[in-house]
Amino acid sequence: MKLTELFLGILTAVGGFVDVSELVFMSQAGSRFGYALIWVVVLSTVGIMVFGEMSGRVAAIAKQPVFNLMRNRLGLRLGLITLIASFVSNLITCAAEIGGVALVLQLLTGAPMRLMAVAATAAFIATVWFLPFKWIERTYGLLGLFMLVFGAALVAIHPPWGQIAGGMVPQVPRGLSTRDMIAFAYFAVALLSAVMFPYETYFYSSGGIEDEWGPKDLGINKLTTIVGFSLGSLLAIALLASAAQLFGPAGISPEMVGTVALQAGVPFGKIGILLALLGMLFAIGGAAIETCLANAYSLGQFFGWRWGRHRPPREAPRFTLSWMAIFVVALVIVLTGVEPVELAEYAVVASILVLPLTYLPLLLLAGDRAYMRVHANGLLSKTLGWGFYVLIVVAALAALPLFLLTSGGQL
Repeated sequence: MKLTELFLGILTAVGGFVDVSELVFMSQAGSRFGYALIWVVVLSTVGIMVFGEMSGRVAAIAKQPVFNLMRNRLGLRLGLITLIASFVSNLITCAAEIGGVALVLQLLTGAPMRLMAVAATAAFIATVWFLPFKWIERTYGLLGLFMLVFGAALVAIHPPWGQIAGGMVPQVPRGLSTRDMIAFAYFAVALLSAVMFPYETYFYSSGGIEDEWGPKDLGINKLTTIVGFSLGSLLAIALLASAAQLFGPAGISPEMVGTVALQAGVPFGKIGILLALLGMLFAIGGAAIETCLANAYSLGQFFGWRWGRHRPPREAPRFTLSWMAIFVVALVIVLTGVEPVELAEYAVVASILVLPLTYLPLLLLAGDRAYMRVHANGLLSKTLGWGFYVLIVVAALAALPLFLLTSGGQL
């Protein structure tokens, strides 16, 4: 049973790793800068492993989800500021995911995008209402494994593996103009944010509490975050590397999800495009549900409501009304006509600004032996945790100026 849980957890982590922001930014980064930003993806993946494992461990031992920590460790005022900032970031992200799903459905069916956005939101609400938490994760995560066609496509086009491996070494391409250097820095920050989205930590730790994790689950937690996120990162790198080989030489900027799907169509034709679109549909759809629930979890935890998908709606009415309202507001944002890619850009910048306040209380509690006892952060966890914390603080300070200077990476 434990092996089955572990296997399903890893597959779910892989299938749910890539969302609309990663699809767009990985492909754009590869098209514009070749393989030179792969090291940022690797570095960011280690970061989300560190904080993901930490949040799962805190949930299992201290039984504390992230926003309980916010209020207790940051105080009411700073905690409320963090709540508002993360809520806005997650709401924009949820809208971007719904828009991304609508675009994929439009490509699959030919129906109007706005109609598909309404249909997708209705399907998400029904999913959360009827399915238990674990099956929400598994359904979308496992069906998101259709995205593996991008990995197969990369192998099929025979890329320069030496250059891909070389991209894992920290570097800045030579000969860049000042304008391109600023754009390179923007994409580095954007990729860091896209991989380390704060909603992933909110959702993961809340899920651990939903599933009633305890000390016996620490091994599954560690292996899921390390192996699952590693394999998911390889999928993200495949997107970047394919774009570098297929789109870069042709001067194509893959700004639409349909363009990204063409990466699988080059070696595999229509069946490759179909598998890519199906994988994107479920991966992005899963991210839409995760961001919505992450916001509802945050509200419930911060204000002390009864929360959780393990409770019937009548036992957690404010939590239930919250996630339903979040879906509706996100849909309204999409129906205004804002492009999902533009929403994804706003979401990435907003999320990197929230990351320092998200991870500070987590670091503090994970290292507190009064709560965590023998499971408190050891030397390696402390070193990696605080090292990545300094990195995301620097990235947060640079994000908004770089976004403005590059017009969201368009320069």
